[in-house]
Amino acid sequence: MGRYSLNRRTLLRGAGAAIGLPWLEAMAAPAGGSKPPVRMAALYMPNGVHPDMWTPEGDKRDFKLSPTLSPLADLQDQLMVLTNLWNPGSVGGDGHYVKISGWLTCTTVTKTLGVDVSCNGVSMDQLAVQKTGRQTPIASMELGIAPVTTGVDKNVGYTRVYGSHISWASPTSPLARELNPQLAFERLFRAGNGQADGAKEEALLLDRVLTDAKELRQKLGGADRQRLDEYLSVVRSLEDRLERAASPEQSKWKPRVALDPAAKPTGNPKDYAEHVRLMFDIIALAFQSDSTRVATFLFGNEVSNQNFAFVDGVTGAHHSLSHHENKPDNMRQYQLINKWHIEQYGYLLRKLRDMKEGDSNVLDNSMILLGAGIRDGNKHDPHNLPVVLAGKAGGRLASGQHLSYEKDTPLSNLYVSMLDAFGAPVERFADSTGRLPGVLASS
Repeated sequence: MGRYSLNRRTLLRGAGAAIGLPWLEAMAAPAGGSKPPVRMAALYMPNGVHPDMWTPEGDKRDFKLSPTLSPLADLQDQLMVLTNLWNPGSVGGDGHYVKISGWLTCTTVTKTLGVDVSCNGVSMDQLAVQKTGRQTPIASMELGIAPVTTGVDKNVGYTRVYGSHISWASPTSPLARELNPQLAFERLFRAGNGQADGAKEEALLLDRVLTDAKELRQKLGGADRQRLDEYLSVVRSLEDRLERAASPEQSKWKPRVALDPAAKPTGNPKDYAEHVRLMFDIIALAFQSDSTRVATFLFGNEVSNQNFAFVDGVTGAHHSLSHHENKPDNMRQYQLINKWHIEQYGYLLRKLRDMKEGDSNVLDNSMILLGAGIRDGNKHDPHNLPVVLAGKAGGRLASGQHLSYEKDTPLSNLYVSMLDAFGAPVERFADSTGRLPGVLASS
């Protein structure tokens, strides 16, 4: 078979559609009980942070937010800033790709040009899905802004695909992100308005995807056929779930709040800042309605060179400014970009806080992680990662603290603690050595 040139966008519209549509994981089940569920989201910032503007002053409950974190002052009692965590699995390799793809897996990705992509683990969010994925119509939502970056970064010898993923359902199965807020809203709306009909429509979509994939397979070389076959095995595993989702006994799930169809975004915005906030609106609605309890979001792919001239005081692009070379003006602009990310984080947190649930609110019953796979973008430094966790997880997190640990404490220890708070406890995750002291309300 001769080499076939495949346009990546064509693959995503055809054979890749099921990977890009997380609602195919839908399994409706009764919400059960009146106690609000715990939700979890992980938000990723590319290119690191200004290293001297991130860490708060003080420790435990007596702390002052840093210049970068200052937009969260009114939310300080909901925050947990964690200092001196790192992911040893991301050491070596390259400056960016191993940092992002291993952020939620705490593993070392396989160095490859693209045929045998593997993160060598399952991401923490998907372990949480294994616990709750059958209790909501959407197992998890993976959202982003920029399309998957393809090709090979010849400077480091890695496929650029690694720079576009943080969520992995299996070592070789990164979950694609929905980029269009209108389509993401429509998924939520379908979830809350008739599971059986929605599942039937998705089964028809799956049939079309499989047909397109079979036709595509005939045009590919051996290595690409192998990767496509791995993908199709994942797609086929969804068929029995769709059949059960379409059955009457699987239609008992009900949304905690009704979604207003008038709230649907119109199209895919060209404005980056608006795009980010619309995606955060989607996460908030998904959590409020209990359409899903797990979400991830990428502000941008790693090595993103998004232009931030829309921020006052910034004239350059993100990745370029992250390589600040300790030049004062570059570092000033870099910090302003970091602060903008924190302002958007605050937007989501306040939106969740304003969504009442009995005597509490959705933020009280959630945990929203924000971080990056490197600290100083100029050094590609994986030590002392920028990490902040917001929300109280239904009272299971001891929020309102700055917790500073011994140097190079495993990031995976935080994930063990978060999974415990989520109700999906594990004895060990990746290189973890235990739970992080002070994170859980009972510890």
